Amino acid sequence: MAQLLDKVKEFAAEKIANMKKPEANVDDVSLHNASRDAAIFNASLSIHNPYSHDLPICQISYTLKSAGRLVVSGTMEDPGSIEAEKQTKVEVPMKVPYDFLISLVKDVGRDWDVDYELSVGLTVDIPIFGNFTIPLSKNGELKLPTLSDIF
Repeated sequence: MAQLLDKVKEFAAEKIANMKKPEANVDDVSLHNASRDAAIFNASLSIHNPYSHDLPICQISYTLKSAGRLVVSGTMEDPGSIEAEKQTKVEVPMKVPYDFLISLVKDVGRDWDVDYELSVGLTVDIPIFGNFTIPLSKNGELKLPTLSDIF
């Protein structure tokens, strides 16, 4: 009986290890909107669902850093679902107050951009297994809005 249970455990572990999982990527981080008090940056995510049914996205958590300092972090609760056997695009808005952007003037320099590190945790609900978090990250440069962008 013990041998049978061991074989069942091995079979289940092998099937789970070889099971396809959703994949995601951070495509771009860009300026979405600029107002008098804050800049809204968007992180554009591409998520591929290998299953024959939609997968609900439980939450998207994000952290944006520049020069080792935290710029903004937050969580987007229940942003929708990923279509079955398709690639789904999701936009994650991040509101950054101008007073913080002004404190990064040392990094801005002549080209009016900020080096950034973005970390995203995409949590999806996979039937039978429960919540599964896909860690994502991207490094790059953000162009800051000029006065003409604001006014």
